[in-house]
Amino acid sequence: MALLLSLESSTQVCSVALHQHGKLISHRQIQEPRKAASLLAVGIQQVLAESKVSAAELQGVVVTSGPGSFTGLRIGVATAKGICLALNIPLMAINTLDLLAWQASIALESSITGDEFLCPMLDARRMEVYCKLVDAQRQTVEITQALIIDEETFKEQLNTRVIYFFGEGAGKCQAVIKHPNARFLDGLVPQAKDLGVLGFSKWEHSYFEDVITFEPFYLKDFLIRKPTTG
Repeated sequence: MALLLSLESSTQVCSVALHQHGKLISHRQIQEPRKAASLLAVGIQQVLAESKVSAAELQGVVVTSGPGSFTGLRIGVATAKGICLALNIPLMAINTLDLLAWQASIALESSITGDEFLCPMLDARRMEVYCKLVDAQRQTVEITQALIIDEETFKEQLNTRVIYFFGEGAGKCQAVIKHPNARFLDGLVPQAKDLGVLGFSKWEHSYFEDVITFEPFYLKDFLIRKPTTG
C-alpha cells in the first residue's frame, strides 16, 4: 500500500497531507501569510504523529511544482527533495494549475455539460496572473502562461462557450472580464489533500522526477518595464 506525503506551498495557504493508496489519512492546512511555507516541517510532524506513522514508512513525496510563490515553491520543493534523498524514495510533481483544475472539475461535476473550459488562475501582481486553459476533461487547450488581464482576455473562447475562472487570481479578474459566458468559482485554493490523489496516479505509473536535478516551475517575469529616468 503506497504511503505518500503531499506538500503544497505555492500560495499563502500551505498544506500537508498523508495518503495511503490514494485515500486521505491526515491533513493540515497552514494559514499564516508570509510564514506558512516555513511551517511545513511542523505540518509534516503533525500529520505523521496523528497517523501514528514514522517518516521511514513513507514510500514517496508529492509536491506542487509551480507556478506560484517563488519562496513557497522553493521551500516546498527543497523540503520534498530532502525527504526523498534521506529516505531514498521517489518524488512526484504536479503543476499547481493542474491541481486547481482537478479540484474545480470535482466541484463542478454535476454542473458541467462537457463543452465548458476551465481556467485556473494564480495571482502574480497588479492585473497579472499565471493561468492555463483546459477543457472539461482537463486536457490542455492553452499551456501555462503569464497574462495581463483586460476585457479582451479569452474573449474569442468566451464567444463560443462558458469558461469557469477560479483560484486566487480569479477574484481580481471578475471586475474586468464581464462576458456573459464567464463564470467565477470562489474558495478554491491548491490543497495537499487533493494533491495526494493526483500523486498516487503518478506513483502507480512510476512517473517520478529526478530528485537531484528537479527544480520548481518558476514562471519568470513576463512584462519588461523600461527604467524611469529623471
